[in-house]
Amino acid sequence: MRIATSQMFDRPMSLMATLSQKADTLQSQVATGKKLVAPSDDSVAYVQLQGLKRADAGDTAYSANVKIAQGLLAQTDSTLGSVETQLQRAQELAVQASNGTLTASNRAAIVTQLGEVTADLLSLANARDSRGQPLFGGGTGDSAYVQAGDGTIAFAGAGDPAAIPVGDNESVHATIGGDRAFGDMFAVLQALSDAISSGSGMGPALDGLKGSIDQVADSRALIGARAARLDLTDARLTDAAAAREETRSGLEDADVTTTVAELQKTLTILQATQASFTKLSNLSLFDYLK
Repeated sequence: MRIATSQMFDRPMSLMATLSQKADTLQSQVATGKKLVAPSDDSVAYVQLQGLKRADAGDTAYSANVKIAQGLLAQTDSTLGSVETQLQRAQELAVQASNGTLTASNRAAIVTQLGEVTADLLSLANARDSRGQPLFGGGTGDSAYVQAGDGTIAFAGAGDPAAIPVGDNESVHATIGGDRAFGDMFAVLQALSDAISSGSGMGPALDGLKGSIDQVADSRALIGARAARLDLTDARLTDAAAAREETRSGLEDADVTTTVAELQKTLTILQATQASFTKLSNLSLFDYLK
């Protein structure tokens, strides 16, 4: 049987080319720590990786929004807590004013203190958030409350606070409009002040003040519920990111120890093949004739 010269050389050369290419790939994996560098390495895995990267980008944006919303909710709750404190102070003043033995001078002093409470409440109601927007302004970019020349204070906001997206088809209102948080609080305080000044019955004003305190408490409960839901959303995003990272690592990251062992094995076979080919090249073609 006669063996063609090309047949003797083509097979080992093809094997050496395959082994060299494999060695190059393994060396690249060891150097980069990645087993998937180009789409041609594994087209299916590459497509999966692109999907994971898109999901990561989206959730990174959502996570940033969650942090913003959490900050706004915390600020809203803290400010509402300060409002509660001031309203409780107004309630204490009202109790003092209900003493029938007070003189007109005594009542005037209480009215002055109540005016200071009202001014503090106006400042709190017009607090601005970390973005520079009125915390209780609803959807407006102006002040939440304005005070007229006669001292009357009214809500100047409009609409609902802008919702912040924190997930696919999920958003949260991180603040609350003053009309919902406080209702007619300033009107109640004015009515209380008038009742104290005139020495008339304060029953309706006291009832209104209690209603304002209850309304602020309800608003804090609402903000607390939103914050709790947001904590769950934050945890979900964290868990999802961890799961994607595990999947990505399985698709993309190389097991360096295993890869180094495979590289050494490939190089050993390549060297043996090269040695055999060298010997083959030095032999006479006639040694292969039978």
